[in-house]
Amino acid sequence: MFLDFKGNISFEQPFLTSFGMEREREKEKGKEKEKGKEKEKEKEKEKEKEKEKEKEKVKEKVKEKEKEKEKEKEKEKEKVKEKEKERRRRRKRKRKRKRKRKEKGKEKEKEKEKEKGKEKEKEKEKEKEKEKEKEKEKEKEKEKEKVKEKEKYR
Repeated sequence: MFLDFKGNISFEQPFLTSFGMEREREKEKGKEKEKGKEKEKEKEKEKEKEKEKEKEKVKEKVKEKEKEKEKEKEKEKEKVKEKEKERRRRRKRKRKRKRKRKEKGKEKEKEKEKEKGKEKEKEKEKEKEKEKEKEKEKEKEKEKEKVKEKEKYR
């Protein structure tokens, strides 16, 4: 067993020449550089992963905003539907009231017509009564005439 220039145990005899030591140092530096490059690559990969995660988060936020917008649109549609329903209901009620008022007006007209008819009937009754009175008067006159005629002959 041998110790190399770093103090590590090795089964091979190290180059004791400066050239060998230089080569050994360069190999070590190369290995260090490789490790450094790999670490850099790892860091780059980590950064890429972080960027991807950020992109995903942004996409999620955008999706959430879209969902919120959709919900708002749905709420607006619902409000519009409710307003339309309310407007229809009010118009329907208004038409119904108008119809009822018209019917009441017609009822009143019919009542007035009936009243007029009753008044006419009363007028006719009065006329008949007057006619009867006149007839009675005529009868009385005839009676008087007969009585006078009888008086003449007596």
